[in-house]
Amino acid sequence: MENVVLALLLTLLAGLSTSIGSLIAVFMKRPNPKTLSYIMGFSAGVMIFISFVELLQDSINVLGFFVGTLMFFIGMIIMFIVDVLVSHEYEFEDSIELLINNSGECKPHLHHGHRHGHHKHGQKKNDKLVKTSIFIFFGVFIHNFPEGMATFIGTLTELQLGIALTIAIALHNVPEGIAVAVPIYACTLNKKKAFKWSFISGMSEPLGALLTWLILFPFINDFVLNAMLGAVAGIMVYISLDELLPISRALAKEHYSIIGFVTGMFVMALSLAIL
Repeated sequence: MENVVLALLLTLLAGLSTSIGSLIAVFMKRPNPKTLSYIMGFSAGVMIFISFVELLQDSINVLGFFVGTLMFFIGMIIMFIVDVLVSHEYEFEDSIELLINNSGECKPHLHHGHRHGHHKHGQKKNDKLVKTSIFIFFGVFIHNFPEGMATFIGTLTELQLGIALTIAIALHNVPEGIAVAVPIYACTLNKKKAFKWSFISGMSEPLGALLTWLILFPFINDFVLNAMLGAVAGIMVYISLDELLPISRALAKEHYSIIGFVTGMFVMALSLAIL
């Protein structure tokens, strides 16, 4: 029971990092895109390294190569289906770009201009922001759900693994918190609303962990646990390759993305070697 409580606390910490992103969005005028690029790359490096060296390897060692690898691809397929049904990648990039380009000066009420042309243009822009806000919120909320499951299962397997997953997920949740808060703030100029909805989007992580515990925990044995580890590895690799790295590259054209990626792998390898 103690491990379960700790696993739930770690997923809560990872989810709360979206709130840090929302605070950055509403109080900082220009978050550095190079820093965001590095953070996203670093997080992807940690997650991919853990997935192949720890999660998938443990699954294969217990279940055999065929079953362990099968679960890995099942995890990727699950994440692909989620991604197709609730895609938020392009809204995420638009939101980060909006914050950087506008220096935090969001002007949602352009439709109150004197001329009819300005009215239509401003209304169209505001409608797009509203739509973007809704899609980003639901996209981040649903995408965070399996990450909560991953952190929970990883922590139950090994505390060190759970902590590493928490750090990696928390790092990339910060930019996601920014992405949720920016369009909401742009539409409403209400910092409390921007913070509230960013906070709620992050709470899907502990919710995912809690439902995993309530529904799956009674059935967990060595086979189920290691099968889930293989699936979690697939989920983490998919998120890293399809979401984190492309966005990281889009934020800065220099080599900050690959530097962050390699650094994340190196730090994770060093921590495993020491511990």
